[in-house]
This record gives sequence, structure tokens and C-alpha cells, in this order.
Amino acid sequence: MKRKNNKLKYIIIVIVSFALLLGISSYTIDDDKDLNFFEKAIKDTTTFIQKIFYAPIKFVSNELEVFNEKKDLYKKYTKLKEKVEKTDLYYAQIEELQKEVTELKSTLDLNATLSEYTYINATVVNRNIGYWYNNLTIDKGSKNGVKKGDAVITNSGLIGKITNVSNFSSTVKLLTSDEISNKISIKINSDDEYLYGLMIGYDKEYNIYKIEGITNSDKIEEGDLVTTTGLTDYFPSGIIIGKVSKVVKDEYDLDSVVEVIPSVNFEDISIVTVLNRKAEE
Repeated sequence: MKRKNNKLKYIIIVIVSFALLLGISSYTIDDDKDLNFFEKAIKDTTTFIQKIFYAPIKFVSNELEVFNEKKDLYKKYTKLKEKVEKTDLYYAQIEELQKEVTELKSTLDLNATLSEYTYINATVVNRNIGYWYNNLTIDKGSKNGVKKGDAVITNSGLIGKITNVSNFSSTVKLLTSDEISNKISIKINSDDEYLYGLMIGYDKEYNIYKIEGITNSDKIEEGDLVTTTGLTDYFPSGIIIGKVSKVVKDEYDLDSVVEVIPSVNFEDISIVTVLNRKAEE
């Protein structure tokens, strides 16, 4: 054990002595005079040793600097990412609010034209995927004045009628339902002339209503507006149904069938209005 300690002492003494020698020699060497062989060797050795000692220090220093820069960049990236995520969330919320405001404004404008009816605005709270085109549930019921048979509209047009009412919710049977049994009386505005007919059903595959019973079908053109007539107990006059797509012959090639594109997007219904006749209050 003592031998090892003695060897370590000798090594330290040699290294320190050599370093002092190099330092003294480099200090005493005159920069202006020509160096002899011994002085050249000392100076070259000193330079070499300095490179050996300073290289790791310089490398570690550079790596620490790079690490700190990367750390700062990562912090900045994290903050920017959080801001971007919050911004996307805010934009989504703003778009949803703008959509609701637009729907409510359109609904209020439509309600203002229905002077013969009181109206109850409601929100869709349930829609069964298995019966997506048949019915939906709203958050207003008999306590809010909703009655069975009331017409239900959106800002885009007619969607159906109330078929079931509880105290605080109601079921709306949609015009796209297979279970709609009553034919709906409609009129087509063609060249400032009304042509009357009956809406007999909805084709899910092509997203069209089918209308029959129109005698002057030759006058009908693509884009003609289709609305309700008000001749039934359920639906007021002038509620938009859709626009004419084309006129075709029935399966027997006898009568004309008018195909109508719905004005309402039945995939996206969130706010509705229930209509009541004022006389019923």
C-alpha cells in the first residue's frame, strides 16, 4: 500500500515539475531571438500538451453550450405548441358559436314571418344512430307548450312534426322517416304560378323527396322552389321543403314524378323551432 502511495507521489511530483519547467521555459524564451534546438523542443512540447489539456475542456464547453441552446429551443417550442393548441381550440369554439348565432338569427327571421303561429325554440338532445332518418328528441315538452302534431322547422325549412310529448322533451318524426303515413300537400312556384301536388316519400339513396299528382309538370323547371300549402292540420303555408331536381316518369311510365332536393341538411340538425297555431292557446 505504501509503495503505491509512493509511486503516486512520484508521478505527481514529476508532472508538477514538468509543468513548472515548461511554464518557466516558455516564459523565459524571448520572442525576438532565434530558438535553439532545446528551446524549440520545449515550446513544441508545451503547445502539444496545451492542446491535449484544452481540447477536452473546449469540447465539453461547446457541448454544454449546444445543450443549453437545445434546452432553450425546446422550452420555446413547448410554449409555442401550447399556444397553437389553445388557438385551434379557440377557433373551433368560435366557429361553433358563429354557427349557432347564424342559425338563431335565421330562425328568428323565419319566426317573424309566421305571424299566425307561436313558436318554441328547442335544442336536439338525442338522435339514435339506428333511426337517424326517422326521429330525434328535443328538450322542450308539454310544460313548454309543445303539443302532438305541431310542425317542426329549422332555419332551412321543414323537418317534420311532433309525434310524442312528455313534460320536458318531445319526439320529432322527420320527413325522411319511412313511417311518415300522411302525404304532405305542397306547391311548386314555377314562373310565378303555383302547381300543387303531394309529397309521397323520401329516397335515402339519392337524398330526394318524391312528389306526385301534378298535372302541368311540363312547366316545372330545375331549381323551382317547393313549399308547403298550409292545407293540412300540421304544416303552415310557405315553409320551404326544397328545390326541384328533375321530373321523371313513374315505374309504369304514366304519371310524372317530381324529384326534390331537401333544403335541410338532415345530417346536421341542432336547433329547431316548434310551431303552434295561436288559436290553440
